[in-house]
Parts: sequence; structure tokens; C-alpha cells
Amino acid sequence: MPHTLLLAEPRGFCAGVVRAIDVLDSVLDREPPPVYAFHEIVHNRHVVDGFRARGAVFVDDVAEVPEGSRIVFSAHGVSPAVVDEAKRRRLRIIDATCPLVTRVHLETRKAVTDGYDVLLVGHRGHDETAGTLGQEPGHTRIVEDVDEAASVEVARPVFVVTQTTLSMEDTAGVIDGIRTRFPDAEVRNDICYATTNRQHAVRTIAERADLVLVVGSANSSNSVRLGEVAEAAGTSARRVDGLDEIDPAWYEGVDVVGLTAGASVPDELVEPIIEDLKARGVTHIEPVVVAEETVEFRLPEELEL
Repeated sequence: MPHTLLLAEPRGFCAGVVRAIDVLDSVLDREPPPVYAFHEIVHNRHVVDGFRARGAVFVDDVAEVPEGSRIVFSAHGVSPAVVDEAKRRRLRIIDATCPLVTRVHLETRKAVTDGYDVLLVGHRGHDETAGTLGQEPGHTRIVEDVDEAASVEVARPVFVVTQTTLSMEDTAGVIDGIRTRFPDAEVRNDICYATTNRQHAVRTIAERADLVLVVGSANSSNSVRLGEVAEAAGTSARRVDGLDEIDPAWYEGVDVVGLTAGASVPDELVEPIIEDLKARGVTHIEPVVVAEETVEFRLPEELEL
């Protein structure tokens, strides 16, 4: 059974997630339910269920929202087409898009205006990728892997942007593939500071641990990537939503456990796991700090009054 716990730092909430949660929290405090949100405000089951209990309704199509209602756009961003449809339905919009995602949207639109075709390195179907693709759908192609980088067709010079929550290693390989195919490509690697720091931290603890636990939901891209990074370092990794999903049999033959959490995971899901490990005999808890995060984002103007 484990005797040592390595705590990855930083872990859990990033500034963009804090902002999005604060936005929806503030709206629910100020306005009677229902309050609608386009997509899950962040990709964490516990957080989303908590908001549902307070009267938030999460939708994947603005056509589901009654005309004139309040709607909050999630941290992952939306396409102009979604904004236009919301306005057509006279929805009262508050945008909780992470400012770092908004930056990718601006880069994409400017690149097309400047005469480029955009290659978007990201995962098809992810909310963030859909929002970025929708900025300039006629001049943007999604590239998921090296094979697609070798076969994608464009008509104009190439400009590269990325989803903010990708694996750094996998993305580097795809970008190398794009540069091989298009040597003059303009590249913006948009993987955000929080993704970079959490992947660095989990890689560091994985090098010393026998097992890495990643707290995060299955639809959280950055949480899934953390497990992949740990396994790439040669360590077994398990992703769980919380303590109730952990099988104690995982601890058999394990001396050192590493623990991290995705950028949309609150501390209240991590603390019970720490307490459970202490009850099982862990006597040494070591924070492994790879970076200090001080980034904060302001709330939308509508909520700062």
C-alpha cells in the first residue's frame, strides 16, 4: 500500500475556469432561474451538476432557449453563427469565453483577412475547436494528427493555430508535420499556460510515482491529456471524477501515488482523495511545485457593476 503522496502543483482550476464559474454563479445570484448556458460552462460533471441544481439549463442549440431569455456562453467559446442566432432570438448574452480562447479567435479571423488559410490543430467535436472553426469555416481546416498534416489541402498560405488544451508533445509533432509540408507556414502555438504547467507538473510526479491519479471528467480534454502525459512517462495513470470512482485494488504493490487534477476541477474533489490515502497509510505528502500561477481575468463588464 502507498506510503507517499506526490501532489502536483499547479493543479485544478485555471483562471479561465474561475472566470467562467464566477460568471454563471453571479448570474444565478442576480436573476431567477432558469438561466441558460450554451454548452457546459466548464467540462466537469460535479460543477455542472451543482449549477443545474441551482437552476442552470445547459443546451447545445440556442434554438432550445426561449426568446428573450438570459444565456451564458461557456468558457470554450462559440462561433459567430451562434452569436448571430442568439441575437436573432433576442437572447440576453453574457460571454464567459476564456480570454485565451478569444485570442485564438482573433488570430484566426485576422489571418484569413490577411490572405491565409488556417490549419487548426485540435480535436474534432470539442466545444473549443468548434468555436474556433466557426470563426472562418470557409478558410479553416482541422488537423488532428501527423497523418492529417501530411494530407490536408489548402489554396492559400498557411497560418496555424491550436486548441488551448492539447498535449504539448503531440501538438509539437503535428506542427512539425505541418512545417515539413508547408515550410513557410506561420505558426501560433496557443496551448495555454495552465495546460503547459499542469502537463509539466504531472510529468514530474510521474517520473517518481508508481501510479498517477488524475481527477477530471471524461469530456475534459486537458484532464484526459494529463493521463496521457503520465503514461507517456512510463507510469500507470487513472482518470476519475472523484473518490467514489477509485478502486482500492489499484493501490496494491504501489508505494508512491501521484495526484493531479484538470483545470476544471475544484479542490473539493481532490481533498477527499488525499484524506482517503492518509487513512490507508500514507505518511508522507510532498507538494511538487513546477510553477506559480498568478493569472486572473476580469469578469465581463455587465457583472462588474
